[in-house]
Amino acid sequence: MTTTSSRLLNLLSLLQARRDWPGAVLADRLEVSDRTVRRDVERLREMGYRIEATMGPDGGYRLDAGSELPPLLFDDEQVVALTVALQAASVTGAGIGEAALRALTTVRQVMPSRLRHRLNGVEFTPVPRPGEGPAASASPDVLLALSVAIRAHEVLRFDYGGRGTDDTDPAPPRRVEPHHLVASGGRWYLVAWDLERDDWRIFRADRITPRTPTGPRFTPREVPGGDARAFVSARFKGSAQADHWPCTGTVVLHLRADAVRPFAGDGTVEELGPDRCRYTAGSWSWPALAAALGRFDADMEVVGPPELADAFTVLAARYAAGAKR
Repeated sequence: MTTTSSRLLNLLSLLQARRDWPGAVLADRLEVSDRTVRRDVERLREMGYRIEATMGPDGGYRLDAGSELPPLLFDDEQVVALTVALQAASVTGAGIGEAALRALTTVRQVMPSRLRHRLNGVEFTPVPRPGEGPAASASPDVLLALSVAIRAHEVLRFDYGGRGTDDTDPAPPRRVEPHHLVASGGRWYLVAWDLERDDWRIFRADRITPRTPTGPRFTPREVPGGDARAFVSARFKGSAQADHWPCTGTVVLHLRADAVRPFAGDGTVEELGPDRCRYTAGSWSWPALAAALGRFDADMEVVGPPELADAFTVLAARYAAGAKR
């Protein structure tokens, strides 16, 4: 590609990334003059792209969407990002793995040879995290229905976990104000305000069967803490408040720090010497934390708190009793 062609591709990529761009910012990002930006915008207009000039002190440019636009172009980084995203779709739990592979094949066929070579160079097999097992995939139609209701701020009615589908058990549908759709560990979750329980709830999307029509519009609420991702993470850890484990303790492990770090998860490891390290981790209960620490199969000393030492005592007695049977 010539310098001008490369610059036009970068300019188009920037215009597609956000709605409005001040001309001075575009010039700075492309490392060219304002005059060059104006000329390049005119070239893109001649190619069929509808680019509007915006007025004001920060006047710049806006790329209009519409059916008249020519096919979108991709730069090198976008090609890699698209390839990775489509190949990883099979572990998202969205039920679009096969469709994603078909889309990747289609994209590969229309790519210029240079970009096709780059796309073909990124090939991998996504594997779920150990212990997750096969996750139930949420229907793309359900995910779309949830997303539409969230965007429109409309009350959502749905049957949950198969309830309400049996005539002998006509359970009423759930009524919620949907706020966020969150993907975690190969599953999709709806964060919503439950109108019947007057509280926040998290629903698995693969268990949701939406009902139509949706309800009236509502005024969005703020998720506790202001961050839906942190809210869901905290609930999964058994905490109703901040995003941290309700039980956190520290031990000294008689192992090298580099032998512990690969298995530390979200815990912290501090080297104390050639064969000792301090490890701090959390769990939803003290016995669960004590049991998890036992997986290192090494001598250890409890630094604290006392609840962790007590949990070790309880487990030791339990294991000893079990060994005698």
